[in-house]
Amino acid sequence: MTRGALFDPIFGGGGDDALMSDQAWVSALLDVESALSRAASRCGVVDPVHATIVTDVAAELGRSGGVDIVSLGLAAASGGNPVIPLVTLLRDAVAPHGVPRSAVHPGATSQDILDTALMLQMRGAVRRIRTSVRAAVDAGAQHARDYRDTPMAGRTLGQQALPTTFGAVAAGWTSGLLRADAGLDRLRDVIAVQFGGAAGTSAATYPHGVAIADALADELGLARQGIPWHTDRTRIAEIACAFGVVAGAVAKPALDLTLLASTEVGEVEESVSGGSSSMPHKRNPVAAVTARAAMRRVPGLVATVLSSMEHEHQRAAGAWHAEWESLADAARLVEGGTNRLVASLTGLLVHTDAMERNLDSMHGFLLAERVTIALAPHSGEAREIVTAACASGRSLDEDPAIIEHLEPGQVRELLDPAAYLGHSGDIVDRVLADVHARSERES
Repeated sequence: MTRGALFDPIFGGGGDDALMSDQAWVSALLDVESALSRAASRCGVVDPVHATIVTDVAAELGRSGGVDIVSLGLAAASGGNPVIPLVTLLRDAVAPHGVPRSAVHPGATSQDILDTALMLQMRGAVRRIRTSVRAAVDAGAQHARDYRDTPMAGRTLGQQALPTTFGAVAAGWTSGLLRADAGLDRLRDVIAVQFGGAAGTSAATYPHGVAIADALADELGLARQGIPWHTDRTRIAEIACAFGVVAGAVAKPALDLTLLASTEVGEVEESVSGGSSSMPHKRNPVAAVTARAAMRRVPGLVATVLSSMEHEHQRAAGAWHAEWESLADAARLVEGGTNRLVASLTGLLVHTDAMERNLDSMHGFLLAERVTIALAPHSGEAREIVTAACASGRSLDEDPAIIEHLEPGQVRELLDPAAYLGHSGDIVDRVLADVHARSERES
């Protein structure tokens, strides 16, 4: 989503706690700096009293209004990142308390702080996105449960194909969302601290560098890094790809809902549907539409992150910088778009009468496959016979070539959509079992 009050609400975001806002960035950067001073104090590199003062002052600066973000942004331009002027600001702020400059940013380089702050942001983003995805899962599962045996036309290539149930359709949406959520869950070990100093060797804090990195991870509640990953961007790529999968899992039901709500189909209707500025009769599926709009922007951002993975030598010239807003924007869009899907699914009006009407609109041709299977033991040209009958527009239970072999009553029985739903009910039951198992694991 965007970063302003005008468009954010449309795409499911906004508010004072807006994900990945400028203020959130500054707070995260200061959280890392204070945690680093504490981690260094645990390893005997910084006086614990000084680390406490750094923590207190950083917390004060991290509050809204504590740092002039406009001025910080302007100052960041000369060094290419906001960490440089922020460290100066923090050092100046703790100096009157007798804290030496070395107690702030000990052994770190700007990328250590920014990468780790990004990971803090991603941890929060993943938690919030998972909350939204779970709400979508629950809403989808409820529809699957409620409409487990409600027949509707299945559609392939935009045309009616065979009968399915709305429960099975909703179960398909839910299954995709469950898999996307599982991908987000796997990120817990990916979201790690990053600390390696100027060239990744932690030379400035040797022999304490590895211990400081681990202590920093523990202070922040992030996974330990193993080794510095400053130019190994696989972690960043994994996060971006997980966001991309969520975007696709959300966009699928959003698209289906938009199509099912069209005038000619009319099988669902959003309880939060919107109108038109010029057409009073319109009831647009706005939540599903804006969910799609948000998610359509995510793959391009994922591509930017993936194409920025090749960081040259020990610090990338541009590729690193290209990640920050790309990943942040992807997180915002995924959370917002998922929220909009939840709004669409929650309270969705399901018009079963329209589903029945649309099934009947094909005059039985929807079950042509079933008639063909029944006719096959009687004629080697079963498919050709049924195809010709469909092309003629004649009811299948009245076509001479068919009723030569099958009784009209038998054909009419074969044309009952509710009797040709395959494993639709089993599909619903399996997905609901998966949803239940997820709830059991998390309870």
